[in-house]
Amino acid sequence: MKLGYHLGYWSAGPPPGALDAVKRAEELGFDSVWTAEGYGSDAFTPLAWWGAATSRIRLGTNIVQMSARTPTATAMSALTLDHLSGGRFVLGLGASGPQVVEGWYGQPYPKPLARTREYVDIVRKVIARREPVTHDGEFFQLPLKGGTGLGKALKPTVHPLRPEIPIFLAAEGPKNVALAAEICDGWLPLFFSPRSDAFYRGALQEGFGRPNARHTLSDFEVAASVPVLVHDDVEEAASWIKPSLALYIGGMGAKSVNFHHDVFARMGYADVADKVQELYLAGRKDEATAAIPTSLVEDTSLIGPAAKIREELARWEETVVTTLLLRGDADTLSKVAAALS
Repeated sequence: MKLGYHLGYWSAGPPPGALDAVKRAEELGFDSVWTAEGYGSDAFTPLAWWGAATSRIRLGTNIVQMSARTPTATAMSALTLDHLSGGRFVLGLGASGPQVVEGWYGQPYPKPLARTREYVDIVRKVIARREPVTHDGEFFQLPLKGGTGLGKALKPTVHPLRPEIPIFLAAEGPKNVALAAEICDGWLPLFFSPRSDAFYRGALQEGFGRPNARHTLSDFEVAASVPVLVHDDVEEAASWIKPSLALYIGGMGAKSVNFHHDVFARMGYADVADKVQELYLAGRKDEATAAIPTSLVEDTSLIGPAAKIREELARWEETVVTTLLLRGDADTLSKVAAALS
């Protein structure tokens, strides 16, 4: 498996030492570096800023939220970054969830799979630049129907560096994973576990088996965000990860719609996920964190002494995952890279 570095999205401000970590990742031979966005920092700007200090490592978004931009605007950013990076850009897209889509962007959330299909189709048309871009869909019309009636089909003034830019899709549910396999070049899973490998293989094969699928499993990328902490005390290492898990399982979504909660339920932790969600939504965040067993952390992370991590890595190497996306500062990346070698 290859290694990637995931910067994530900012909290109160830019993460300290980010540029040093990006440079270290390239020095260590990492394949890729990734940024994200929620409802604060955007994904493109930090990637361009820090990526300018690199020359080899691939630059990806994990993820760009589709509701934040029209597909043509996203394609413009992708074309631009691909040129500036010398063809190193990877466009990672995601639908996000209804709380952010409707609450922050003021866009409708229903039918995310159908909307994603149209979105990706338009982005590919823009990047290919074969002809003026037209699209007559349920969610997007180019040119727009109605309005002034003066809309004109256009193609980008910029000639693409490459006729295609890799597009990865963030997905958690089986239908969305299958869609990634059908129309994209890679999948960006969150909270992947080796014990869920068979489930996801089935979802991917569903997509690969569709008539116009672009890939097979042999040439499809799966870049999974996996916490890796080298530490002599497993319980202490787990304690650093549990608060984030509690946030996603309990608070990243409504009680009736939380895709992260559903991932852990499918993994066999339904009772735990329900309890964490109940406590978290009641404002009892510390109790929600305490309700997460270390076994759940170990199922979705690589934590503990270097020897333990190397032993458990064998399980991950047998899965569909092709790249482990790591987090941390420059020193952490060096320690983890050494532990995984």
